[in-house]
Amino acid sequence: MAIKVVKDIMVPLLEYPTVSNEATLREAVEALEKAQKKLDPTRYRHRAVLVFDENNKIVGKVSQLDVLKALEPKYDQMKDTRSLTRFGFSQEFMKSLFKQFELLDKPLDDIGKKAGKLKVKEIMNTPSDGEFVEETTTLNEAIHQLVLGHHQSLLVTRGKDIVGILRQTDVFKEVFEAIVS
Repeated sequence: MAIKVVKDIMVPLLEYPTVSNEATLREAVEALEKAQKKLDPTRYRHRAVLVFDENNKIVGKVSQLDVLKALEPKYDQMKDTRSLTRFGFSQEFMKSLFKQFELLDKPLDDIGKKAGKLKVKEIMNTPSDGEFVEETTTLNEAIHQLVLGHHQSLLVTRGKDIVGILRQTDVFKEVFEAIVS
């Protein structure tokens, strides 16, 4: 059996939703919806939109979680909430934070207005060094990178150019198929 590499299962950049960093959240959601309609029904759905700058270089990503967090700016005041549950804080403690910070007090009120004003550059995540993978990297190495970095996806590079995205869901599908075959 041939060794699989990242480019064998990545989603090419041309097939992935993208928007300018000057786009609004509404435009990003519309780009995601449009890309979903073009997807091969056997593939997993996209969970993010890639963001490019004025030089057409990918500079960030807006995930589903980023969109949800954008509805409530107070989440930024709380810093890294993921570590709270890892350190054993109870569900009751998490609920008290929800009440204390008055989180999501009116999340869906005027959501259309919010989405039309908020720029993606204000909510996007800028990829770290660990979120890039060369297209010729073996799938085994890419799995290692996804797991250790707790990443949902990696940006695939060819030299200095981003040419696609390696999604955790597509990697899992490969692993799943290897297990059941």
